[in-house]
Amino acid sequence: MGHHHHAPPGLGEPSFFAHSHGAAAVSGATETQRLHVHGAVLPGGEERDLWLVDGVVRTEPVADAVTVATGAWILPGLVDAHCHVGLAAHGGVDRATAEEQARSDRDAGTLLIRDAGSPIDTHWMDDHADLPRIIRAGRHIARTARYIRNYAVEVEPGELLAEVERQAKAGDGWVKLVGDWIDRSAGDLTPLWPADLAAAAIERAHELGARVTAHCFGEESVYELVRAGIDGIEHGTGLDEDTIELMAQRQVALVPTLINLENFPGFAAAGEAKFPRYAAHMRALYARRLETIGAAIDAGVPVFAGTDAGGTIPHGALATEIGLLAGISDAGYALGAGSWRSRAWLGAPDTLVDGAWADLVVYDADPRLDVEITMHPRLVVLRGRVVAGHDR
Repeated sequence: MGHHHHAPPGLGEPSFFAHSHGAAAVSGATETQRLHVHGAVLPGGEERDLWLVDGVVRTEPVADAVTVATGAWILPGLVDAHCHVGLAAHGGVDRATAEEQARSDRDAGTLLIRDAGSPIDTHWMDDHADLPRIIRAGRHIARTARYIRNYAVEVEPGELLAEVERQAKAGDGWVKLVGDWIDRSAGDLTPLWPADLAAAAIERAHELGARVTAHCFGEESVYELVRAGIDGIEHGTGLDEDTIELMAQRQVALVPTLINLENFPGFAAAGEAKFPRYAAHMRALYARRLETIGAAIDAGVPVFAGTDAGGTIPHGALATEIGLLAGISDAGYALGAGSWRSRAWLGAPDTLVDGAWADLVVYDADPRLDVEITMHPRLVVLRGRVVAGHDR
């Protein structure tokens, strides 16, 4: 099967938002604010006026609009491309905790989340106008006793195809596989799925209109899954030159979750006594992580910013991830990876033009000159309403 691509649906409501993300469907949307902002609008940087009415951007003046920011730098809302809303260290959480996680992300400027697997179904959040938009991958699919307890649906390889069908229908156009994990009998990372079964499962997801991504730390799983036609790789520390070249050619996405890679030495130390080979392997992957991800960026692999929040990593840290990514690439690349490029890839409006969603973050200075500025949003505007910021 050849490589599969969804053309981004452009500025209309993408298909995975159509069921509930219309302004009228969300609670609280009756309180209409007419807002006006003026500043340098990124990515282009030209000075413009934007009016925000009924959840969308307008470029013609709107009567009675309240000016909430001038002399600012305005960015399309940030995107956390690998985030787990509804997941904590022990597994699934209750609704109140899940909403609190989503608010932490939102307050830091993340207005679109690609949820890379959650043990709970968070679709009720789609009806909350004050919570970020979420594109879900359903539940992680792992092998029995080969992943973190209480996180994934665990099946044997013969059941993979049927489970991919279930999760393709449960999610919003994505399916998440666990590609590799420690194999106690081998004492090291090994792939969870035979390559031919993975390829059949990916093909089936594509038939159902879903893209597939996979958690891959080691070399073998990422080598096999990219060749099996996968659409995305999470972490990707085991990438080699040939696989990077193939990913660039097919435009297979990489979300490195650099914040999480910082934990590899800790994972190694924890596993050392029982699994010395695994520990040495994790340290080696860690030692060359920046070189590996840098090579992918240089080769033209589309790389996006994701924190891996949920589990043990705190929510609301996307600015930190963008900063780490800027250290490997540059500020402009890293900002795009956490905003407009990520939006285009996910099929969401990626520029603040007439009719686009009024989801934006306002800063006091130019984040292209210093990505650290993304740590301190002046205002966060979601669906045309101010939901956070230090002016609030």
